[in-house]
Amino acid sequence: DTPRARALTPHGDPRARSRSIASEMSVPDLRAELLDASVPIPRRFRALFALRSIGGDASVDALLDGLKDPSALFRHEVAFALGQMQATRAVPKLKEVLEDASDHSMVRHEAAEALGAIASDECAEALRTASEDECQVVRETAVLALQRLKHAHSARADAAAAAAIAAAESETRAPPGEKLGSAKEKLSAGAAGAEGGDAANGDSPYMSVDPVPAASSSISMETLTRVLLDESADMWDRYGAMFALRNRGPAPDVAATLGAVLASSSSALLKHEVCYVLGQIQEKGATARDALRQTLMDASEHPMVRHEAAEAIGSIAAADTESLLATYRADADRIVAESCEVALDIMASEMSGEFVPLQKAVEA
Repeated sequence: DTPRARALTPHGDPRARSRSIASEMSVPDLRAELLDASVPIPRRFRALFALRSIGGDASVDALLDGLKDPSALFRHEVAFALGQMQATRAVPKLKEVLEDASDHSMVRHEAAEALGAIASDECAEALRTASEDECQVVRETAVLALQRLKHAHSARADAAAAAAIAAAESETRAPPGEKLGSAKEKLSAGAAGAEGGDAANGDSPYMSVDPVPAASSSISMETLTRVLLDESADMWDRYGAMFALRNRGPAPDVAATLGAVLASSSSALLKHEVCYVLGQIQEKGATARDALRQTLMDASEHPMVRHEAAEAIGSIAAADTESLLATYRADADRIVAESCEVALDIMASEMSGEFVPLQKAVEA
């Protein structure tokens, strides 16, 4: 049972599932759920996923209001969603979040990554400033985002030129195949979103707007693995190698390599992205799952790494990890505890094969 197989089943079709979610509640109803701090965090995340799936200005505006929430995990997820939607109207607020040194580093990191995903000219100045930030995670993310912005501009220009040539030649192309992704990405995907459609993503089979394009297909798997594991290599190159390995597989081998990175790397930024990718490929092999377990259990690890480990465990949805998430739902770190709550909800949906749509609460 592979992510590709699930993507082709009725319950696994991400766009069919997101349309089902969206059809149950209106954007105003979803906005109310999103912003109500008394609503359990997994349900608020479902509202967030649905708004991300629906897209449009009203959904973006609702998400922007979510950036005022007291939960760092929630604000981080809102910033991530806005970046994946490539919501240009969110740029001013994302810049504010990035520039606020008092905010949690995980939230500022996600704002920087979102600006890199949007990659409009107005994002550049804030990213240049953040590339010299005192916080390492923020600084490293801003450097990558600036590089992605430059790459995106070049890729979009090349794509526009290629489209013009194809139109002039009346060229016909085969329709793209189903996109792959983590359980969360399947729940959030929507026909109206920009996810997976950016020229800067190249020919990635995944839904995500990646922070760095995959390395060239001409590079051998052995070289990609060596670069990813090399702590002295440039972060842009390590990310590119990781996404190329993810795209090319095979999943068990890639998961084993990613597990080795989790066990050996000193970079919180890289490790958090490794966890995210493990959630995307959903490989149930023991090596990667053990690495994710150890990462979640390590109280000395950066909370954004532990957060991504929890969500990856939820996305992989192996029955023997459910009790671990239940245990760490009571973790002393609020980010980790809330992540495990959300991960348990995602795991339940993945194990059942369908995501139960939100229904309006009925007052007694």
